[in-house]
Amino acid sequence: MERVFEIIEEQLHLTGMELTEDLNLKDDLGADSIDLVELVMAFEDEYGINADYEEMDKKVKTVGDIIEFLKEQGADI
Repeated sequence: MERVFEIIEEQLHLTGMELTEDLNLKDDLGADSIDLVELVMAFEDEYGINADYEEMDKKVKTVGDIIEFLKEQGADI
């Protein structure tokens, strides 16, 4: 799970912010649709999965949702 937080920090250019599972990607972290696409690509590279952006966009609203989505896609977190 630590690596998931690191990827989110890297992709969203966050520094000095403590991430928690209940943070909303758009409202709390300022992610837009391009950021979400970049997150998907980074997670695909890191975990060797093929994630569906549209499915992720529908299901994922928080950091915790990302973790659950990645597990559903077969990522070994």
